[in-house]
Amino acid sequence: MPRPLFRTPQVKNETKVTLTTNARTEQTQQLSQAEKMRLDRLLRRPRSKAYMEAMHKLDAGGHVHNADIINDIINTIKTEFPEVELSGILLGYVAVCNLGRPYEVHTLDMAGMIIEHYKSGQALPGGMEKARSLAMRGGYDFIEVYVDCCRAVSSDGRVSVITN
Repeated sequence: MPRPLFRTPQVKNETKVTLTTNARTEQTQQLSQAEKMRLDRLLRRPRSKAYMEAMHKLDAGGHVHNADIINDIINTIKTEFPEVELSGILLGYVAVCNLGRPYEVHTLDMAGMIIEHYKSGQALPGGMEKARSLAMRGGYDFIEVYVDCCRAVSSDGRVSVITN
């Protein structure tokens, strides 16, 4: 059974509704569409200052092997979106690397919680390659890579959605 996208409080006295097959399918499609719209609305919100600062720590270089700093960054991400379960939809982050040549971009892979710096021409893992050219083009602080789109975040926290 798939995990829910949204965390909702548990209600002890729930009313069960029995639906016919056609009505259940129709309601599931409507609910799914409503959930997608709600998720999209939540993920379009401007990012907080704390979130932006956490993302800028990704380019420091020395923390790549420091699990405490990586966990702090992950917790900041979870705090930014408390009502959304991002696992399974957020692949990771891509940004221009400021460490200098030969490095071009750095990533935070959410599946493995790994921060890595990539050299020019070195392929990015797990579907994040689609964000490289967007990051390299400039104009954005970092790119959030989702399964269905990229969300480019400006220095003021505004979000632009780029669909695949």
